[in-house]
Amino acid sequence: MNFPSELKYTKDHEWVRVEGNEAVIGITDFAQRELGDIVYIDINTVGDEVEQDEVFGSVEAVKTVSDLFMPVTGTINEVNAALNDNPELVNSDPYGDGWMVKVTLADVASVDGLLDAAAYQTLVGA
Repeated sequence: MNFPSELKYTKDHEWVRVEGNEAVIGITDFAQRELGDIVYIDINTVGDEVEQDEVFGSVEAVKTVSDLFMPVTGTINEVNAALNDNPELVNSDPYGDGWMVKVTLADVASVDGLLDAAAYQTLVGA
């Protein structure tokens, strides 16, 4: 499994990459492996400010549907439109082309409270 060290992680298996006062958010390699083949992504919160730990969408896999939890408070600016036609990008490239949303962070420092790669690896037993 892949655990990029430049990212931050949540106990709910989302990752965050900070780019100035914005963040790119997706689900981890561990999460996509646990879910299996992803067939649909439902995110209809563009333009909304979503509080940390609130649901901002869902991921549908062949056998289950799983909520997506916002790792930090922020306003969702963009949803990865490529996932509409190719939700399997999350399976093949969860940290690259399979990103979910881009947000403007309400507080950049809030990212500091998330897990680093080593702590996330410990959490998932890798």
